[in-house]
Amino acid sequence: MTRSTFGAFLFACGFVLTSLSDAPRVDAGFFNNRSVGGVAISPEGVLEAPTVNDKRELDQLRQQVKLDVPAALDEFTELRAVSLKQIEAVLQQCAKENKPIPDEVKYLAGLQRVQYVFVYPETQDIVLAGPAEGWKMDGLGNIVGATTNYPVLHLDDLMTALRSGESSRTEAITCSIDPTKEGIQRLQAYLSGRSTIGNPEQTFAEIEEAVGPQQITITGVAETSRFARTMVAADFRMKRLAMEFEPSPVDGMPSFLSMLDASGRGMSNMMQRWWLAPNYEPLAKSADGLAWELRGPGVKCLTEESYITETGDKTSTGGKNSIAERWADTMTEKYDELAKHDSSFGQLRNIMDLAVIGALVEKERLLDIANLQLPRLMSQERQDQYAAPRQTPTKVSATKKGRQWVMTASGGVEMLPWHIASETETVESVGEVREELAASPDQFWWE
Repeated sequence: MTRSTFGAFLFACGFVLTSLSDAPRVDAGFFNNRSVGGVAISPEGVLEAPTVNDKRELDQLRQQVKLDVPAALDEFTELRAVSLKQIEAVLQQCAKENKPIPDEVKYLAGLQRVQYVFVYPETQDIVLAGPAEGWKMDGLGNIVGATTNYPVLHLDDLMTALRSGESSRTEAITCSIDPTKEGIQRLQAYLSGRSTIGNPEQTFAEIEEAVGPQQITITGVAETSRFARTMVAADFRMKRLAMEFEPSPVDGMPSFLSMLDASGRGMSNMMQRWWLAPNYEPLAKSADGLAWELRGPGVKCLTEESYITETGDKTSTGGKNSIAERWADTMTEKYDELAKHDSSFGQLRNIMDLAVIGALVEKERLLDIANLQLPRLMSQERQDQYAAPRQTPTKVSATKKGRQWVMTASGGVEMLPWHIASETETVESVGEVREELAASPDQFWWE
């Protein structure tokens, strides 16, 4: 291979493809359907783009599902409160009577973000509050706000976040998809034997075959959890936008490939990595530590270059490509708008909010302060189980710039919620909101 012919070859060290099911528990077909969430997953854990038949099956399932939205929860409100104490009581009652969890509890009264966390020792309660409304199912099979299209929070994700609070002190919550060392070695052997790209379609297919399946790794949460699948789903959608597998749903966000100049210059490294990470300002808190506010957009896109050795090992160079960084900045700037058009991104922001809450509850000992016990939320309630994504076929997206071909695949998610919960600032107005929102101890939600 000559550099003048192939140009820069960028290959992903990670993080692609999954499927996500948001469907109500009443319809088990959604949990087993291979094409919920914009991608497909086989029973063996192989992740791929959904086929036409997969999408048709999903549409049929969506038509069969009836969502139960209480009239009192239907209208949008800037601030709705949800009691963890009362959620625990409902879970205990459902377990005792062997009844399904009501939709209004499963979808946390339609909360679309967690803005506040309030502790009420006088009623032995911890309360989450934020914007909320009734819900519907979108075209990806995700549950979103009836008018805003922002995804609602899920009880299952809240349980995962609370249960990961302690471990997040020492272990990051991440997802990644990496080519194997053997795959990289096969790729390098293949490229070293070529001097021209030849038939592009055939060459790209041979590159995909040489690299082989990429392996999926999840840390910090169970790989069978909805939380884990949400991370990988957002990562997959980011990759598709960067690589021009599909157009951006918002204006002003071109693909990474289209941002390269006509010659393809500026691409000097074999691997370009992007990943999604939390994006918060210091948490606002009252002086007494009973009121907390999450501030900031929630998610940002970061990038760096990596290098692959001849043995297939990878190391970070610590450098940043200016074009890749500009694409990452655009992704960050457009993230809120993207979340409204593509529910995978909104769901990622939701679980980042919840991960911070889980770390905050553990770090600040909020359960002890409230004298509150949550056995079903914290350990006893059985969580939804999903087929763990194990691997995905390598996919190449390419564009020709002058005489050069540029190919890329990339992605990732990384959270350090304990670190975020450690950055705080005293703001007394947060305590005033806590006082205004106080309610009687026997309510599940209120406004």
